[in-house]
Amino acid sequence: MPGILPQSMERGADAAAQALELVLASLEDSKAEDIVTINIAGKSALGDYMVVVSGRSNRHVNAISEHLISDLKDEGLGTARVEGLEMGDWVLIDTGDIIIHVFRPEVREFYNIEKMWAAPDIDEETLH
Repeated sequence: MPGILPQSMERGADAAAQALELVLASLEDSKAEDIVTINIAGKSALGDYMVVVSGRSNRHVNAISEHLISDLKDEGLGTARVEGLEMGDWVLIDTGDIIIHVFRPEVREFYNIEKMWAAPDIDEETLH
């Protein structure tokens, strides 16, 4: 059909939102717990969204991560960078538009990154 781009060629916020839907569906399918999505577009050059989830154990963290990596590849988003699969305490999956953190609950509580990203923007004038 002329004028219709394949899904893998869509760009921008629309593509990021579609990728986020895929990520969230995969996480829910893997029974990830306490799923938090943070819109970081405009706050960081790292991406458009950050997703923070918990797995019940090292094994669950790895299973969630591997399932998500597989789903991303199946949808043509297989170029994600992955760190932490060896330990299973904290796995970081970076798709470019979305950064996913999969934690064991104790590790998530220790780092508390969603609180850091949810903090209101500080007005520079109040710092002077």
